Amino acid sequence: MKVAVVAEYYPRADDPASGIWAHRQAVAVRDLGAEVRVLVLHRPLPPLAAVRSRDVGALMRAVHQPPRAVLDGIEIRYVRYVSPPRPWSYGAWGLWAAPAVALALRGLRREFAFDLVHAHYAVPAGDAVRRVAPGVPLVVSVHGGDVYATDAGVVGGRAVRATLAHARIVLANSAGTARRCEERGARATRVVHLGADVPDGVAGVGHLVPSKRHADVIAAVGRLAPRHPDLRYVIVGDGPERERLRALARREGVADRVELRGALAPARAAEVARAATLFVLPSIDEAFGVAYVEAMAGGVPAVGCRGEDGPEEIAAAGGGMVLVPAGDVDALAAEIGALLSDPERRAKLGREAAATVRAAFTWERCGADTLAAYRSVTLRV
Repeated sequence: MKVAVVAEYYPRADDPASGIWAHRQAVAVRDLGAEVRVLVLHRPLPPLAAVRSRDVGALMRAVHQPPRAVLDGIEIRYVRYVSPPRPWSYGAWGLWAAPAVALALRGLRREFAFDLVHAHYAVPAGDAVRRVAPGVPLVVSVHGGDVYATDAGVVGGRAVRATLAHARIVLANSAGTARRCEERGARATRVVHLGADVPDGVAGVGHLVPSKRHADVIAAVGRLAPRHPDLRYVIVGDGPERERLRALARREGVADRVELRGALAPARAAEVARAATLFVLPSIDEAFGVAYVEAMAGGVPAVGCRGEDGPEEIAAAGGGMVLVPAGDVDALAAEIGALLSDPERRAKLGREAAATVRAAFTWERCGADTLAAYRSVTLRV
């Protein structure tokens, strides 16, 4: 079987962590016998934040992405297109990318007669593919942003619904995400969990955006500091909340306890996280949460929010995930404090966490489930 993957988020020269989960899924499928090539949607335009801050390095990196690369034996092509800035037009980016995607797919087919296209996210990748290759079987992976954020706008909502209805099958990262896709017109859905390695340590990345609720953890650290003098909170990730979180840490009197490490390559993130005692991410609008299973794979208990699709589903698969009410800093602080004060319970949860990942959230299982979905599509063609 030959598969063309089309993705917006995928490792780049200047950001090797971007979309690493999409690459790991592609590798897992390849390792089970499928042939895979990847087309990455690349806007050679810097983000507005880089323009406003006159960050010359970011401006140059956006332009200088090599057009081709090979990662873990998989050939990758970076498909350049232009569009208006994200805040004003993201829901329509599939339309803007469509001409470049059409050329890239035609060029790829001449040397690689793919059986189907697997697009990550309904917008912009899936939307672009369904516009220019309507006769090619399309598999769309929905990771949450499609039905939480993009879908909120009128243009984006129409694009998401049209793409979900067009896809032969939609791969959802949790049962909750699958339900949301069905409500928006998906003809067939299948839950395919992303995976994690089972290392000696842990890796966890959380973008510095409001929905990740890093501010709640900083506030909890402030409450716990008097009783836990060695407590530290290390955040691996970057984003628009950085300065606000830094200011909050100062106001809470814990500036010396909060480390903002920025975005790191996956291997470096794992090194940093190996010393973690707990993985705490009280995120909302969390469709799945690869970061949780990455941490749990290393035997680290994870703390997430009750009522969120991803954390609830991970917790239902086995032990190792602790759930607290969303937005409740007092409850969050109480749970962190209880875990820090009870090494025996923490160790038990850590063992259960690693066992849960081995049983339900490995890349091998992700690859097998994805390949089964591909076969169900091609058998119907």
